[in-house]
Amino acid sequence: MSEQVQISTEKFDARFPNVNQTKRCWQNYFDYAKCVAAKGEDYAPCKQFFKAYNTLCPNEWIERWDTQKDEGTFPIDTNSS
Repeated sequence: MSEQVQISTEKFDARFPNVNQTKRCWQNYFDYAKCVAAKGEDYAPCKQFFKAYNTLCPNEWIERWDTQKDEGTFPIDTNSS
């Protein structure tokens, strides 16, 4: 038996009409961090931000931002509301 894997990409977002998705990647990562700080990882809308940035952002960026958050050097405070 083989497990069936469903692959999908993010839908079009009118806020980011250009081909370059860098800003969309950053915004979804930042929105996820703020959402988790405010509501927790299990909050359903936070999961949408998570899916979006994991689809859009290079893994190296995510790893660097996660490290910066852990070290307290992330350029934006994600813990304030």
